[in-house]
Amino acid sequence: MTRWGILATGQIAGRFAEDLRLVPDAELVAVGSRTAESAKLFAERHDVPRAYGSWAELAADPELDVVYVATPHAAHHEAAMTCLAAGRAVLLEKPFTLDLATSTELVETARAAGVFLMEAMWMRTNPLILRMVEVIADGAIGTVTSVQADFGVAGPFPPEHRMRARVLGGGALLDLGVYPLSLAHLLLGTPQHIRSWATIGPEGVDENTGIVLGYDSGAVATLSCGIVGATPLVASVTGTAGRIELPAPFFRPDSLTLHRAGAEPETIPADLTGGGYQYEAIEVQRCLAAGLTESPLVPHATTLEVMALLDTIRAQIGVDYA
Repeated sequence: MTRWGILATGQIAGRFAEDLRLVPDAELVAVGSRTAESAKLFAERHDVPRAYGSWAELAADPELDVVYVATPHAAHHEAAMTCLAAGRAVLLEKPFTLDLATSTELVETARAAGVFLMEAMWMRTNPLILRMVEVIADGAIGTVTSVQADFGVAGPFPPEHRMRARVLGGGALLDLGVYPLSLAHLLLGTPQHIRSWATIGPEGVDENTGIVLGYDSGAVATLSCGIVGATPLVASVTGTAGRIELPAPFFRPDSLTLHRAGAEPETIPADLTGGGYQYEAIEVQRCLAAGLTESPLVPHATTLEVMALLDTIRAQIGVDYA
C-alpha cells in the first residue's frame, strides 16, 4: 500500500483525491494546508484521516510515502523543498516552478537526497497519449512534420484572480501553454528555433500567446494559449504518410483518429475512467516500487527542457514574474 498525502486544498487537489480512489494499493492518509481550517474541511470532504495546518507538519508525518503538491505555481518550489527536506517522495503539479533556475534546484536537491521527484504532467501518463506515441513510432503516419495544438479559455478572469496576478505566475503560458508545448516536446523534442508573440494585459501577464517551434529536421509546431477566448482545445499531428487528430481536450482525449494515405479514417478508442489524474499516481507508485528516483515517462530532463522553453518564450513576449 502506498500512503499518499496532498499538500493544498484547491480544485485540482480535490480532483486528484477523487481519482486516487481508482488507484490500486493507494491510500490517501493526510492533507496539509497553510491553515488548519482549510485542511480540516478538505479532509472531511474527501474522507482523509489526518489534517495538518502547515506544510512542514504534513511533510513530517512519518506514515507518508509520497506527497502530491498542488499549490499555485509560485508556491511549488517552497512546498516541494519542504517535502524533499523531510525525505518525502514528491509528485509536483505542473508547471514545475516559475522558471528553469528554481526547477533545476529542485531536481538537484532530489537527486542529492536520493528522493523521488516527478512533475505532474498527467498528459504524458495518459494511456491514449502513450498509445499515440506507439502508433507514431510504428510508422503509421511516417515522419512527423508538424504539430498543432491550442489551449484557450474564455474566463472571464477579474483583475484580482490569480490568473491575472503576475507575481503568482499568472497568464496563459504557464497554466495553459505548458500543455501544447509539452505535446510538441513529447513528439519532436527540443526545437532549434523559437518564435513567440503575445498580447500583454494591464496586470503584466500574457492574455493571448502564439508560439512557433522550428526544428532542423524541417518539422514545425504551431501552438497557442490564451485566457480571453475559448479555443477548440484540439491537436493534430501530421506526418509524411498521414495524420492523427486528438479531440478536445487533447491532453485527455477519449479517442484518436488516425488518417492514413489511401485508407479510411481509423478511430482508436480509449477505455478510460475517472478524470485522468489516476494515471500519474499509478506511474509514481510503479516507480517507487521499482526503487526509481525519477519517472521514465516524465524524466527530470524533459521537465527542465520544457521549463527552459518557457523561460525563452517569456523573455520573447516580455513577461516577468518578479
